[in-house]
Amino acid sequence: MNMALSQVETIAIAPGYRVPRIIRGGWQLAGDHGPVEHERAIADLGTFLEAGLNTVDGADIYTGVEDMYGAFNAARKAAGLPGMQVHTKFVPDHGDLSTVDAAYVRRIVTRSLRRLHTERLDLVQFHWWDYGVPRYLETALALRALQKEGLIANIGGTNFDAAHAQELKAAGVHLVSMQTQYSLLDRRPGTGLAAWGAKEGMHLLCYGTLAGGFLTEHWLGREEPASPIANRSLVKYKLIIDEFGGWSTFQTLLRALKTIADRHGVSLSSVAVRWVLDQPGVAAAIVGARYADRLASTLEVFMFQLDAADHGLLEPLLVACPGPAGDPYSLERDKTGPHGRIMKYDLNKT
Repeated sequence: MNMALSQVETIAIAPGYRVPRIIRGGWQLAGDHGPVEHERAIADLGTFLEAGLNTVDGADIYTGVEDMYGAFNAARKAAGLPGMQVHTKFVPDHGDLSTVDAAYVRRIVTRSLRRLHTERLDLVQFHWWDYGVPRYLETALALRALQKEGLIANIGGTNFDAAHAQELKAAGVHLVSMQTQYSLLDRRPGTGLAAWGAKEGMHLLCYGTLAGGFLTEHWLGREEPASPIANRSLVKYKLIIDEFGGWSTFQTLLRALKTIADRHGVSLSSVAVRWVLDQPGVAAAIVGARYADRLASTLEVFMFQLDAADHGLLEPLLVACPGPAGDPYSLERDKTGPHGRIMKYDLNKT
């Protein structure tokens, strides 16, 4: 990798805590996207680290991912070398929401500490499946108590909207970040959540920026995929494409992105990520990867800027196709709807 580390953009999301504006995502390491070569995946973390991408995202419910990150950091520590900054999550099972208490929270956080071979978690991102079960404030305060003990450095949210993030703040829980789905196809965070976060010092960490791989050259000019689609990530983001306007409209977007990419000498996916990074309130994009084979393409995002001509090409299409409506994650919270039916709700048990 020839790119100098200084070319990787970074941002402070909390006092004394900086992250690169590309965070390596870990969902693809959990097995839902196909077999994972664990030793290769762990070794490739070093390639990301050397390139300046020193922060990874994971979750308590991503099978085996915290263990992989922990193994990597333990080996680095034994060798006297710096490790990765690790962002994990606290995702209580849907079936447990009505009974989550401080002991439950401590058990899951302690398990993450053990898996990650650390005494303090860099960032815990709190997710709550159902606002109708009103224990999220008590649960967030239990995380805050563990933060006061020194077991958690920073607390963030995952998939909360602005109104409920405000409730957490009013209860005394400061969220340094909110992980939220944000892309050219899904721009729900761009109004209320982004504006509230900018006012309150809460940064957006954005997943889905490449729509599970749909926003790449691979899908340009291809026929609409038929069921069954290869993996749960593609199923999820194909639903977002449908909300955006359907396959034909999506292909129009891909062609526009390809035109812009060719002008700058970068990949289509880099344009899609750069657009998200340029949105108000966005601190970083979370880009998933099993291995480091596409790292060079990922780093392209720091090599160019979108200009007025680029935005002029995209804007008419985005105005015509507003994409999913409502607050962030509102469609996904409906367990009876197409977005909610594909979710796995009780993964902490397994």
